[in-house]
Amino acid sequence: MVSVLLLVGILVAVFVGYNVGGATTGPAFGPAVGADAISKTAAGVLMTVFFFVGAWTIGRRVVDTLGRELVRDPGVFTLEASIGVLFFIGAALFIGNFFGVPASTSMTAVGSIAGLGLAAGELNVAVMGEIAIWWVVSPFIGFWVSLIIGRYFYSALNRRLAMVRSEGPLYRLDRSRRVPVPVPTDTTNWRELGGVAMVIVIGCLMAFSSGTSNIANAVAPLVGSGQLAMNPAIVIGCAAVGIGTVTIARRTLETMGNDLTELPLTAAIVTATVSASLVIFLSAIGIPASFVIIATMCIIGLGWGRATRPITVADAVRGEESAPLSVDALTADEEGETLPPIGDEDPERIPSASDLFDPATTARVVLMQNIVPVIATGGAYATFRFVPIFGL
Repeated sequence: MVSVLLLVGILVAVFVGYNVGGATTGPAFGPAVGADAISKTAAGVLMTVFFFVGAWTIGRRVVDTLGRELVRDPGVFTLEASIGVLFFIGAALFIGNFFGVPASTSMTAVGSIAGLGLAAGELNVAVMGEIAIWWVVSPFIGFWVSLIIGRYFYSALNRRLAMVRSEGPLYRLDRSRRVPVPVPTDTTNWRELGGVAMVIVIGCLMAFSSGTSNIANAVAPLVGSGQLAMNPAIVIGCAAVGIGTVTIARRTLETMGNDLTELPLTAAIVTATVSASLVIFLSAIGIPASFVIIATMCIIGLGWGRATRPITVADAVRGEESAPLSVDALTADEEGETLPPIGDEDPERIPSASDLFDPATTARVVLMQNIVPVIATGGAYATFRFVPIFGL
């Protein structure tokens, strides 16, 4: 009977990993796919490889936090309870993926396990408090770092990185060789190729950071129950993630690559680098992080920094002048031209935010980001509290 339950638990963990792959591939490789730099299938393969590297190296620390530290007595992770937790994680993430929205997998997983801990009276409040504090602090760190970059360094970065996409495909496959290789087309310039390559590299960094944080969401309950060792759990979880990246992730790739935003290359590189670095740092100290929320705050911070260039800090603090806050300020010097000193810019050069974000898609993303973790937490608590089969 135990072996049958363990098999069921592994299958549910695979279901969770499948949905993790669907939820995290869009934020990582959406810009590259949206720029026609790589196909959705290639994005899935790269996501799988670098997710595994992150999971195998740093991710096991987050597995320990969720599977052995978030609840005071890991004994509450019976096989039945582990299956229940994984079910609510997977079901909530599936709802987000179904609507094409990359939900916060870490918040969903922590919510499900916290629901179990509350129902059993074994929630480690200190660990939960530490996680919650970092959830509040880390987006603001990303916001302020990005704001400083946007206000003082974005123009210099943009002069080095900005590119204008040429018409037509970036490359063609040279099939005259034994192994077909991509060759730049006549309309593609080297600056453009370098920029696109950088977007792909940043996507790989984001995939790595996702693996460090999100592998725990799929396998932590089973590892915490003692029924599955760490290494095989990571392999199983990553294999499931890989399946999700080449199947259901196509919906979130479409949302993040085409529907939600059209970030300039420089802005995409800055926000992705800051976000991924924060997630890797948090994973290294055992904190499951929400990449999507951190990335969103980085975009806002970068836009705010660009939007406030027309006024000086002193004027902004005194409230004598206000800047037309717009995330679309990221495109103000999209061609890479030299900007005037801070305080001397023309506010009319900053377009409206609706030119960068699609309001309907943005509202859908924000709504689902809050609904999905609530579904997981409430469903897990009610089930473990009132359904006698779990014996808590």
